[in-house]
Amino acid sequence: MKILVAYPPIESGKGVPLLSQNRQFQWFNNPTYIYPMVPASAATLLKHKGYDVHWKDGIAEKMGYAQFLDYCAQLRPDMIAFETKTPVVKSHWKFIDDLKQKLPSCKAVMFGDHVTAMPQETFDNSKVDYILTGGNYDFLLLSLCDNLSGKGDLDRGIWGRDDKGDIFSTGPFELNQDLNTLPFIDRDLTRWDLYSTENGNYKRLPGTYTMAGRDCWYHKCTFCSWTTIYPKYASRTPKSLLDEIGVLIEKYGVKEIMDDTGTFPVGPWLKEFCQGMIDRGYSKRVILDCNMRFGALSAEEYAMMRRAGFRFMLFGLESANKRTLDRVNKGGLSVDKIIESCKMASKAGLSPHITIMFGYPWEEYEDVMETVKLGCYLMKKGYAHTLQSTIVIPYPGTPLFDECKKNGWLKTMDWPRYDMREPIMKTPMSDERLTEAVQAVYKVAFDPEFIMRKLASIRDADDLKFIYRGAKAVWGHLTDFGGKKKCACEAK
Repeated sequence: MKILVAYPPIESGKGVPLLSQNRQFQWFNNPTYIYPMVPASAATLLKHKGYDVHWKDGIAEKMGYAQFLDYCAQLRPDMIAFETKTPVVKSHWKFIDDLKQKLPSCKAVMFGDHVTAMPQETFDNSKVDYILTGGNYDFLLLSLCDNLSGKGDLDRGIWGRDDKGDIFSTGPFELNQDLNTLPFIDRDLTRWDLYSTENGNYKRLPGTYTMAGRDCWYHKCTFCSWTTIYPKYASRTPKSLLDEIGVLIEKYGVKEIMDDTGTFPVGPWLKEFCQGMIDRGYSKRVILDCNMRFGALSAEEYAMMRRAGFRFMLFGLESANKRTLDRVNKGGLSVDKIIESCKMASKAGLSPHITIMFGYPWEEYEDVMETVKLGCYLMKKGYAHTLQSTIVIPYPGTPLFDECKKNGWLKTMDWPRYDMREPIMKTPMSDERLTEAVQAVYKVAFDPEFIMRKLASIRDADDLKFIYRGAKAVWGHLTDFGGKKKCACEAK
């Protein structure tokens, strides 16, 4: 069986779709390509089991839509499998129907958080053959291929069409697979080089991704689309991740690694991993980045991670308002805890990155400006080093989406509009003022105190290049949302 694991290109004047390995979809004017870890694992696992597997990321390869269809027609795969998300699901419905015109017998398989939440919708609106629900779709894709090859029954979590065209389901998905049984991702098969440079998080190049766990050990935030596909947490062993890092250093010359686990493992797991990085000498050869929760670590643990080679640490700030943090179930998070964690991480020599969201239906203008001021304060004082500011989107399947439907907060269910370019939820503020708030945090980059602190932090050529790439990214984010470039950190 010939299987194509792919990302079909999506032609749009909005920019580059940030679709792969991303919990919240955006269009970027400044191209960014994130290594799609679970799809890459799916391709690797199939190859490991003897299948004829091909990888084609039409987005990262900058292919045209017609060019990609021609590629499929020439390859003639028996199956094409790809990830989708809410803002592009309609484009993917069209792609499947166009593909079937050229290759009627090719099985189309989709996976991702949107089709996990609403599988029937995609069967009703396209000629899709199978949908894999949940987040462990590397295991489910193998199960499907084995079943079609006459090698076993289907695992739970698979939807499909039978010989009569009727829709069937094998039942709710189960996250009972052992991640430690997966082979290390075949970086050559999955073109790791496509994702090794055009990524604003990397300070040293080339960079790549790993994934110690799936996905977040807290997994309760009501807005996160990946809580729908990973309702429980699983992780690899520290040794497994260390061994993979060794391969990335020795075979591929990787200089920086972003681990994209929703929240990196903590406790004894973290201590064993950090000690392994030091004992093996990896801490002096590669930089590590990860996602972390505010309040999860002590000052001593931040210092330990710095000794182990960690640099960049991404925190979900989301809002400066306690009512909002409680309402989206951030687990008792407070502004004091946010500031304290940023200070401790920065003091340890780490580079905290904060993500902020605007557009909650219950927040007034004064609430929004408190978040703007907190983000600017953390950046100007050097407690946070970089940031991302977006509009919160209620994705189908999340508790926030259900709350919106219950309260009549949704402006639309036209999925292409769920792309963070506009508020989808009704709020007390105008759309224009919300967009200005998103921009206001980015405009801290034009603040004299921030600029002087950045210039003072330059130690080598890598620092200078990183600041330059960061400046390009800031400009790209500003153009993502449009508007003027005047600093608004001190807005009243």
